[in-house]
Amino acid sequence: MLSHQLFTFVYLGLCAQQEAILLFIFAYQTSMEKGQSLSQANRAMLVAEKKESTEGASSPSPCSPKPTEGGGGRYDVFLSFNGKDTRKEFTDHLYQRLNIAGICVFRDCDSIRKGEEFSPVLLNAIQCSKISIPIISQRYASSKWCLRELVHIMGCKKSKSQTVLPIFYKVDPSDVRHLGGSFGDAFRSRMHRFDEKDINEGQQALKDVSDLHGWKSDEVANGHEGELVELVVETVQRELREDFSLLVPKELVGLDGHLKEIMKRIDIPSGHTRMIGISGMGGIGKTTLAKCIYNQLSNKFDHVSYIPDVRETAHLQKIEYLQSRLIYEILHENIPVSTVDVGTNIIKSRLSGKKVLILLDDIDDDAQLDALAGERNWFASGSIIIVTTRNKTVLDQAKFRVDYEHEMSEIDEENSLVLFNAHAFRMDYRSSDLVGISRDIVATMGGLPLALVVIGSYLYKKPIGIWEELLRKLEEKPYKDVKERLRISYDALEDGHKEIFLDIACFFIGEKKELVMYMWDICGFYPRGGIHELVLRCLIKIGDDGELRMHDQLRDLGRSIVREEPSPEKRSRLWEFEETYDVLNEEKGTEMIQAISLGHHWFDDQKYTKQHFEKLPKLRFLHLSRGALSGDFNKVFSGLRWFRWNVPNSFLSVTNLDLSRLVVLNLSSSGITNDWSGWCSITEAKQLKVLDLSHCWKLRCTPDLSAFPKLEILILKGCYELVQVNPCIGEVRSLVSLDLSRCSHLKVLPREVGELEELKELVLDSSGIIEIPMSIGSLRKLEKLSACNCESLRKIPSSVGNLQKLQHLDIRECAISDLPESICNLSSLQRLGQGGSMELRLVPELPSGLTHLSLSCRGPNLPQLSRLDHLEELDISWKRST
Repeated sequence: MLSHQLFTFVYLGLCAQQEAILLFIFAYQTSMEKGQSLSQANRAMLVAEKKESTEGASSPSPCSPKPTEGGGGRYDVFLSFNGKDTRKEFTDHLYQRLNIAGICVFRDCDSIRKGEEFSPVLLNAIQCSKISIPIISQRYASSKWCLRELVHIMGCKKSKSQTVLPIFYKVDPSDVRHLGGSFGDAFRSRMHRFDEKDINEGQQALKDVSDLHGWKSDEVANGHEGELVELVVETVQRELREDFSLLVPKELVGLDGHLKEIMKRIDIPSGHTRMIGISGMGGIGKTTLAKCIYNQLSNKFDHVSYIPDVRETAHLQKIEYLQSRLIYEILHENIPVSTVDVGTNIIKSRLSGKKVLILLDDIDDDAQLDALAGERNWFASGSIIIVTTRNKTVLDQAKFRVDYEHEMSEIDEENSLVLFNAHAFRMDYRSSDLVGISRDIVATMGGLPLALVVIGSYLYKKPIGIWEELLRKLEEKPYKDVKERLRISYDALEDGHKEIFLDIACFFIGEKKELVMYMWDICGFYPRGGIHELVLRCLIKIGDDGELRMHDQLRDLGRSIVREEPSPEKRSRLWEFEETYDVLNEEKGTEMIQAISLGHHWFDDQKYTKQHFEKLPKLRFLHLSRGALSGDFNKVFSGLRWFRWNVPNSFLSVTNLDLSRLVVLNLSSSGITNDWSGWCSITEAKQLKVLDLSHCWKLRCTPDLSAFPKLEILILKGCYELVQVNPCIGEVRSLVSLDLSRCSHLKVLPREVGELEELKELVLDSSGIIEIPMSIGSLRKLEKLSACNCESLRKIPSSVGNLQKLQHLDIRECAISDLPESICNLSSLQRLGQGGSMELRLVPELPSGLTHLSLSCRGPNLPQLSRLDHLEELDISWKRST
């Protein structure tokens, strides 16, 4: 029913008035047919961008406009310029540099416009841009179109507070203001072509823009245009910085006082680089506070960098990785860093003239700080370095002395109660019997935000007896020991769910949930209930892409629980490099060890034999970042469920490799080829459910996969040299997901793909696919077909209409000229994305169940949309043609 829809009408410009009225009538009439009122019709959302194809129409830059609430802010920047003066020189250089910086730019691509009508595309692009940059050159005012653009730009500045950054290109602002010199002569030479409105409004707009702070090209960097371009790009990035703010909780309970205190210190002018240190125990809110400061300051800096979780990253990837990341974020250049000293010298020499804002989160060693921000003179005056740490001595021992250190204190009782109640009761009514005990529990928590959240989540919907029992436990533990408080929630988990928690803490932060669940399921940990329980208790989070996330304090809790187990060889999990390496190489393993990771460190000639693993009969997870397996492995890996092995040298010389219980095999970023010797050993994995071959850069054809009768997920993403999918793939009838995205040399799929009767997801994004086989119509269980940004794909087969389970069809940025009429048969289709290309000329009848529609098309009339009763979001780009 339309009453469940969210519709909005966006007015697109005066000259589009007739079409605008028609669109509104469509929304109104549709609502009336459903018995709704005019006010309900007014709430309809119709985000439509009308693109005129009359002579003089313009074309946007190749970047995809950004959808935003209310239809506004679709472009970052609108460039207004006189083509004869600057199109092929300065404007083109600026446009290209903005695009390289990832900024979405609207640039009019037509050099000559005809007719009197001001293009609604230009009008809409100006209205929907966050920043306008008028490049006012000598003949700018001689163009009626430039003047009309400027009038509208200055109108948007007044009505919408749009940012306007003028560039006075080889003209003086005073000549623009008073129409003097050659600038005024150019205007007067064309005045006879302007009507009175253009003259009056244009002159006022020129006066207004000349009063704005901008750039004079002849004065900036002594007229060096390259430096002017860089200055403009840096300013635009700074203005847009708020779009890239770090995520912080909406409710900042108890942080206001801390934030005001630090900002008060920062607001005091300083002529040198300053360091702000924030210290305090884990889980007290240091990172959230630092992110808030960073967000408030970022728009004042041209160069910013946020380096999260320094302590963990330095341990796993070394300080050199952190240095290279900092350099990239400031300079946008990939510069190899081979040693800490090399990284230090690059930072000192290349960043010394940059005014930077840097947030270094969770530093635990002064060596880390010295390598990333060792001295004040590494950065330009006015730079600010924010450092968070649990260890105050780090700030005292670093070479760069802290200007202001702020120690985080616990939040007060009232704010603690607010935070606790938000998780213990959520939106439910709070029973009066729990008011008193809530305060008692909060009083034992010492104002530690993370503990309040976790304990509150644990108590949600629990009977009062559990509350009372928990209170007794809390009263027995020192309130400063946050891990002990968090452990209460861990201890209440079922055994299998504890195993899942510990696995995530030690190995799987950032891993896709669906992949790890295969291992947990076969191990009997009941992962669906476990993941649900861990999320409800705020012990983990699930990211937007289904990845597993965990607060670092909870990660540390999990790892400390494992470390409590006697000695390394008797621990259930090994992830510390030195300990793991010693256990394997000294052959000290025991049956207690379930999981091992030797990732993130590199060896050239390390060889592993049966002797390294034969004392590990219960090993279920193994990650080797590199190395060779050699010799007889009889009865060694019989319990292995997950094997991740990055093998750049592709060496595998083994016999009797027992992978009979393996369910996940990850060979990503490996140098394996079609004739790799290891395939014969791997084909013994008859229980395999997941095979990840992503970024295997030498692979030209998929291996024979018919040996894997239970394979469900095949990932070939980023196999750039892949040119063929072996037709035997049709024998893998169990396959549920096939990812061939970014396989840029892959042109066709074998017709045998149509035999994958269990397939639910087929991803072809950014591949070289030119044709989808007709046999795809046999995939009766397919729910998602994504071929976004397949520039060579020009046709969707008519058989797609047979896909009765298809819910998501994404063919954005493809050169498809016709959609098959059979698409109307897709009764389950909810999302259809086709925007980004204007090749589509005829839109057939669409499925009535669509909730999200993105469409770019050309034709004499708008597509018929009145049947779409369930539509929630609509984004149309329409170019009229005859």
